[in-house]
Amino acid sequence: MIRHLVLFKLAEGVDREDPRVVEGVEAFRSLDGTIPEIRFWELGWNLSDRPIAYDFAINSGFDDPDALRRYVEHPEHQAGVALWKEFATWVIADYAY
Repeated sequence: MIRHLVLFKLAEGVDREDPRVVEGVEAFRSLDGTIPEIRFWELGWNLSDRPIAYDFAINSGFDDPDALRRYVEHPEHQAGVALWKEFATWVIADYAY
């Protein structure tokens, strides 16, 4: 199994109530059950007030690197990425578990 962990940082001056952010969260929330390669899917807002913390996280699981690649290339995923590019940056980690 492959874990795909994504941490998002909202751009300066953008908060989670921004309509673009609300749309972006919903776009990613709706992927569970839409993309067959997803085996595990959770997402949520950060609760920590530490200055090094990111704002939003997606934690997901896939059978293998090919399934992860198909997910990344899927049009619904790409549509969500396009939304998030408008107001955030992110980092990822993909690892076997």
